[in-house]
Amino acid sequence: MMKDHLSESLSEVTFPPGARIARYFPPASGLYEVKPGLYPFGTAFGNGEADGHVFQIDATFDQYREVKRLARLERLSKYYQVFDYTPAVARETTNFILERLTLEHPDLFRLEEANGTRTLRCTPTEEVLTFDADLQRVGVTSRHTPVTPPYASALDALAAQMQEDLAVVSTSGDGGDWVSALHICCPSHWAAEDKIGKDFATVHAPVAGIERINQAARQMVSAMVHKGPYVRFAWTIQSDSRLNHHVEPPPGVPAETWQGRSFDWRAPRLFLRVERQTLWGFPKVGAFLFVIRTSFTDGEAIRQDSEACARFRSAIASMTPESLAYKGLTQHRDAILKWLGEPAG
Repeated sequence: MMKDHLSESLSEVTFPPGARIARYFPPASGLYEVKPGLYPFGTAFGNGEADGHVFQIDATFDQYREVKRLARLERLSKYYQVFDYTPAVARETTNFILERLTLEHPDLFRLEEANGTRTLRCTPTEEVLTFDADLQRVGVTSRHTPVTPPYASALDALAAQMQEDLAVVSTSGDGGDWVSALHICCPSHWAAEDKIGKDFATVHAPVAGIERINQAARQMVSAMVHKGPYVRFAWTIQSDSRLNHHVEPPPGVPAETWQGRSFDWRAPRLFLRVERQTLWGFPKVGAFLFVIRTSFTDGEAIRQDSEACARFRSAIASMTPESLAYKGLTQHRDAILKWLGEPAG
């Protein structure tokens, strides 16, 4: 059984032919930059109504759901952490998620209120979540096997109903900030346990080229809480389309197999990994919700589009040595550029 579990953990996302999947291509500028890159939420990027959704649900839902199931089964605390996540911030966050899910996907989520409780009927997972009046405790009934481990909180339960990962940042009256909640089952080479409770500047310190942004960290955090909402994008390159790239492999999985950073020019596999990051402020409680949706574009598909491929190559070529090292691309850069420059088959 353990072997099957590990095998499933290494599975990759596949895209059903003809399925409507929101696509984003941040390298379109032809330049790799570390900058805020904030767009007003709802900006059109060619994906129709999906661009106006915080929570995008598509034909790959079951695959994301399975990644989250396996992550929680492996060790919940590896992917879910809270620190000084106050009842007021938790309530605001839960209320927002409930409202957006039912507003954006009324055919998939139905919210009912009775006797001081709220019940969310979730069609994609066939689960029914019941929240108490303070939105703190949650009960669950499911048509399938019991949830393992049981949901630890409202945030844990709601994160299992979507394809996105979630982070909450809280602030104090003196201008301080800290990551108060993380539910991250699809990380890109980082760990929730390392980031929880830390401030914006500390969390982002390892990012190559972040220095200028970190100098304005307090202003950035304030804007996230009091302005917006916003959407931004981050991207990197992988040699697989696996969602979970936690810095620590599951037990029994070799690091070289797990890391997804081993481009082989003899049997080339390359994927553009994009994070669509939605930031929604809760000024009443001095916090904001950071929603992360990860998606992939196959490098072979990019090669078929000469203009997109040229911009992709240019963006990779513009990376500093520090950025290449941070993304694990130093030894593969030249081979990747060569492959992208060859005629598509």
